[in-house]
Amino acid sequence: MLFGRGTWPEASRIAEILRQETIGGALLLAGAVIAVVWANSPWSDSYDSLRGFTVGPASWHLDLSLATWAADGLLAIFFFVAGLELKREFVAGDLRDPRRALVPVMAAVGGVVVPALLYLVVTSGTDGAAQGWAIPAATDIAFALAVLAVIGRFLPSALRTFLLTLAVVDDLIAIVIIAVFYTSDLAVGPLLLAFVPLAAFTFLVQRRVRSWWLLLPLAFATWMLVHESGVHATVAGVLLGFAVPVARSERAGGPEAGPGLAEHFEHRFRPLSAGVAVPIFALLSAGVAFGGLDGLGSALADPIALGVMVGLVLGKPVGILGATWAVGRFTRAELDGDLAWVDVLGLALLAGIGFTVSLLIGELAFGGASEADDHVKIAVLTASLVASLLAAVVLRMRNRVYRRIHKAETADLDHDGVPDVYQREEGPDGPVTG
Repeated sequence: MLFGRGTWPEASRIAEILRQETIGGALLLAGAVIAVVWANSPWSDSYDSLRGFTVGPASWHLDLSLATWAADGLLAIFFFVAGLELKREFVAGDLRDPRRALVPVMAAVGGVVVPALLYLVVTSGTDGAAQGWAIPAATDIAFALAVLAVIGRFLPSALRTFLLTLAVVDDLIAIVIIAVFYTSDLAVGPLLLAFVPLAAFTFLVQRRVRSWWLLLPLAFATWMLVHESGVHATVAGVLLGFAVPVARSERAGGPEAGPGLAEHFEHRFRPLSAGVAVPIFALLSAGVAFGGLDGLGSALADPIALGVMVGLVLGKPVGILGATWAVGRFTRAELDGDLAWVDVLGLALLAGIGFTVSLLIGELAFGGASEADDHVKIAVLTASLVASLLAAVVLRMRNRVYRRIHKAETADLDHDGVPDVYQREEGPDGPVTG
């Protein structure tokens, strides 16, 4: 069944993650708005000066601008959390079942391939535009959830889980694309050396070591060497996230009380990622001068900007909806009885909100402060706004249905802390409560 309800422990965990990401999304939006207003104000020079302010030890080749620190350093925290979440989903979450994993994974692939193809079609014949093919490939989960908090507070848990997993897989594909296609001058020596602190970090976390004074220097050394190698430093975040074990350790013949190490790290670092790293990146990256209505119109007429907007607003929903339909057709799986394909369309439109990773890839493709990069920023902001409005129209149409499903999913008549709907199906060992 497509979009079937998962287990209660997984549903409650996802709900907690989404609450944190929603708050982070509000901060992200605030950072983006401040950046845009600042960059178009009489004080725009001070914004440029802030972005370009250089800090860091030159002897380690880390005398970087604040904008670069945000893109290379703070986003490494974002991708570390994404790596933790992805590993946990496929090792201990509901998606360890290949049948459950197939839908969001294929939807994510479709949501990357189709936008990229449409971008290339729109920009064909434009010199240098092809290098930006991956810009419309990523979904910004924090931005999307901030919008969802306004327009879809009662969205069923299965759809929320799908959106979160889709975005996490999307981020993984994006970081692979960044590592493979946006690495210009590869220095093999530092890259190989990076595996030394990474191996030490892995050794310690596999033995459930949580001492920050041991782990943080190793993580920083891994990040620094990956940065020095020419591979984008955010790749280090994903590798470190994948190194952390998911399963709880054994103590005295039974499971250890408390969360596993991946869950522990995620609990510690997700607020830092959603509440600090991503909003600061938005503040230092989203600022672009529109140049008035004439300048805005000229920017949006650029084939690069058009390609980004078509990829996000049209390519994302077409790719996600098409891939999901194909999985259902191939596996002969049907939608959950409470849902309809218009619900999938609403989520697919929402996935057209591409912000954090799209801006990052735009900078990598065309270079920061270039005219093409400015046009990319304008296109990403415009496309995200359009995608939000279209998703709002579609999802609000189904709000009455969502309220009914939400009421059923939260009813707990026996007051045992587990909604009754998760206890109705009998498993081999009794009610399915997780």
